[in-house]
Amino acid sequence: MASPLVTTGWLQENLDNERLVLIDASMATVIGKEPIVYDHPVWIPGSLQIDLEGTLCDTGSSQLHAFPTEEQFTQEVRRLGIAPESLVVLYDNQGVYSAPRAWWILRSMGLEQVFVLDGGLPQWLAEGRETVSAPVQGAASPGSMAGRLGRDRIRDSAYVSKNLEDEQVSVIDARSRARFLAQAPEPRPGVRGGHIPNSLNLPFTEVLDGYRFKPASELEARFKQLAPNLQPGNGHQLVFSCGSGITACIILLAAELAGYDQLSLYDGSWADWGSDESLPVA
Repeated sequence: MASPLVTTGWLQENLDNERLVLIDASMATVIGKEPIVYDHPVWIPGSLQIDLEGTLCDTGSSQLHAFPTEEQFTQEVRRLGIAPESLVVLYDNQGVYSAPRAWWILRSMGLEQVFVLDGGLPQWLAEGRETVSAPVQGAASPGSMAGRLGRDRIRDSAYVSKNLEDEQVSVIDARSRARFLAQAPEPRPGVRGGHIPNSLNLPFTEVLDGYRFKPASELEARFKQLAPNLQPGNGHQLVFSCGSGITACIILLAAELAGYDQLSLYDGSWADWGSDESLPVA
């Protein structure tokens, strides 16, 4: 499949696929949008769960929501029964929020067949599809996937700082316009207001239409509005940032849908940059 997305209809038809590993990647905290609150817990049948803030986060790092180590990743995906040939579909309970973060982690660690359910659980429910009241507790048998991080998939402050003036590298910030311009307070203590110098602002809500992503043609047009040199396929490097590396992955996935390559995530994002007094702020 060429697209990083699958539809609810496709998932319905493939729930019995032996290669399918269906994973709920929801997070307890939602920042930047009004959260969807459920009366009772609900899952798509056959769902396993991952913890983006626990078992898929390097809790030994001082950085908020740091990428997991290769060892952490390997242990977790084997618990989930994931093998190199698995067909992994990720979703979350907000439509599109944290599932793209899990998608980028799995992709960056070398898994090829990994996708996001467009619209997630809300879209599934809106269509009246079957649900269950509890997730699957564990895979029937351990997987064989071993994580190998692609080093060009994530960036740090040193890389971003080094390339602030490079016209072939653009940082795109997924936070709200008010936070980008320091017109709204940062939700985390000790983090300055403002943005990385020369960075561009594309709030993650602007690439979504309801629970789902906007069409690829609309996404491409929106990216081109950011700067005239943002053209798909010209080797331009796009580095995505947000508050702590979660919603940046939404616009990263949107960029891939729009035909861009050379994509990477500033994993520390503004929580890292904004708390380091040695780094410049616009």
